[in-house]
Amino acid sequence: MKTKFFAAFLFLVSVMTAQENLLKSGPMVGYSQMREVALWVQTTKPAKVKIAYWEEGKISNKIFTAEIQTEKSKAFTAHLIADNVEPGRKYEYELYINDKLVRRNYPLRFQTQILWQWRSDPPSFSFVTGSGAYINEPEYDRAGKPYGGEYEIYKSIYDSKPDFMVWIGDNVYLREADYYSKTGILKRYTYQWSQEFLQPLWGSVHHYAIWDDHDFGPNNSNRSYTQKELTLEAFKMFWSNPSYGINGKPGTTSYFEWADCEFYLLDNRYYRSPENRKFNERKILGDEQVEWLIDALTNSKAPFKFIVMGGQFLSTSPYSENYSNYKDEQQKILDLIAKEKIEGVIFLSGDRHFTELSKLERQGSYPIYDFTISPFSSGYYNGEGEPNSLRVPGTFVAKRNYAKITVDGKRNDRTLTCIVYDKDGKEVWQYKIHENALKEIDKK
Repeated sequence: MKTKFFAAFLFLVSVMTAQENLLKSGPMVGYSQMREVALWVQTTKPAKVKIAYWEEGKISNKIFTAEIQTEKSKAFTAHLIADNVEPGRKYEYELYINDKLVRRNYPLRFQTQILWQWRSDPPSFSFVTGSGAYINEPEYDRAGKPYGGEYEIYKSIYDSKPDFMVWIGDNVYLREADYYSKTGILKRYTYQWSQEFLQPLWGSVHHYAIWDDHDFGPNNSNRSYTQKELTLEAFKMFWSNPSYGINGKPGTTSYFEWADCEFYLLDNRYYRSPENRKFNERKILGDEQVEWLIDALTNSKAPFKFIVMGGQFLSTSPYSENYSNYKDEQQKILDLIAKEKIEGVIFLSGDRHFTELSKLERQGSYPIYDFTISPFSSGYYNGEGEPNSLRVPGTFVAKRNYAKITVDGKRNDRTLTCIVYDKDGKEVWQYKIHENALKEIDKK
């Protein structure tokens, strides 16, 4: 009897191990709406995947997503939709591969957004943001000191318990071996997404993303990069954003709401003109994306309108790829914000391998802020001497870090609090902005 029991036990363990071996990375939580939530997973080879989910504490009421067959052409990734959910609920979930449960040793949770409109004050929420997530792979890295490191920052982010995370580009660093083949691009994403220290973060924090040069293509790349269709395809495979591109045009531009705030995810690479051309219009976003942005902003009543882009918008420093090197388009955006009397604008940016807050005072109107947060785990740069005349004193950080932004308070009395933390979760600085500080002068 004992022999049969032991044999059955070994068989069960072998089945469970076999299913775990089919899991490459994830599951990951993507966008959240009131009526659906995106979930993502990657297998090691073709397999059938599905998610079972249930309202927190009600495991007897399991609901399954549709089942998807993963395939090599899509790097064995799958986007699954939890579409039998209710607003303002918290859910637990579990992964099945080939109809077998795959256990994880960390919580798997997601949430739907709250239906607060016309019913209550908007809910409080928090999110983590930043950029520059280099993960070393020595055989493909450049010689010398490793560029990535201090990956404990991802545990610190996880431990901070944000509702969601906004990745501001350079979320993966394509290498020379990767740039010009779909195989290389997908191998780079797969290597990064499957890192063990990222799995708990994938499992219970909602994720939104844009890209910058290193996940778009080579360093400082622009619209001339010949494989941008492949990197866009990979971006869509590995991130579960609500949408990709505008007006039927390709790109990573997207939009989402959380509570009463709005997030405009901009694509600063796909249509970017080459920086070294002397006889062309110098543009980063392009006219169509700028017009879409301004159209959407003028239609918004959000107290905080977060414009998310890969490179710095406000810095006056001419170094790197700052908007100070594309002054015509930068001024066009600022002029339109002023002429249309758009309130509540805040920029979130990355790229620079250091963190700083820039503040642009405007005559007759409210100041515009640009929170530049970088890097998570890539190399950092001491650019404190750069001539950015808009830098808020005490906000420069030249080490690996992230920002946690909280929005709370009653309707018409909302406050944004940004706290920058180091890799160990220790506070470096904080800054508060009340929604009334971002209103037109004649409306205060």
